[in-house]
Amino acid sequence: MNASDRTPADLLRSALAADPARPMVTFYDDATGERVELSVATFANWVAKTANLLQGDLAAEPGDRLALLLPAHWQSAVWLLACASVGVVADVQGDPAAADLVVAGPDSLDAARACRGERIALALRPLGGRFPQAPEGFADYAVEVPGQGDRFAPFAPVDPDAPALTVGGAGFTAAELVARGREDGAALGLGEGSRLLSGRTYDSWDGLSAGLYAPLATGGSVVLCRHLDQLGADALAQRVESERVTLTV
Repeated sequence: MNASDRTPADLLRSALAADPARPMVTFYDDATGERVELSVATFANWVAKTANLLQGDLAAEPGDRLALLLPAHWQSAVWLLACASVGVVADVQGDPAAADLVVAGPDSLDAARACRGERIALALRPLGGRFPQAPEGFADYAVEVPGQGDRFAPFAPVDPDAPALTVGGAGFTAAELVARGREDGAALGLGEGSRLLSGRTYDSWDGLSAGLYAPLATGGSVVLCRHLDQLGADALAQRVESERVTLTV
């Protein structure tokens, strides 16, 4: 990766320039049997479209706070990088009443209604499917994002030293996310081509680091598994082999 990268968005741009075809996020939901694999290029395209939605249609600005009420999911990872691209603070499982806008999954819609700003709902259905009918008071992400541009340019440069993420009561700047991702990746022995399988949730730094930032910062990729406790030992061993996993956490 590029040593001059100062923000998570910088890390993604470097990954895209280095090898756009390699895997970035492979997602499993062991409650539904869903599997989605996103290359760096596909992941970056989703991030660009989401960042354009965030900056354009939702009029989000650097420093705005977004309550991210989503589980560990490939679309959650997309939103985290989209926030980083715009300069919006991602407040993971944060208070929607104190946020400028909210992004919610199907299980957190009631809580999300406390937000008085823009509300986006994700159905979290396979292949990014939409709700049969958009929840009242919400825009359906799967309806809004496909028409967004495939390239993104922020209206204002993202400040690496500005707040970028809050999780579990701890706050991080964009530069700190990059530094912590590199430190965590080094501690885990990650490097170019590493494949980290994580069953951790996205409601703690450890989960976010293993499930996104450490692999991104070290040139690796993540096999992100939701409901991993529903997978037996033999099936897990088979997944480790088939996905060429180098480390499991």
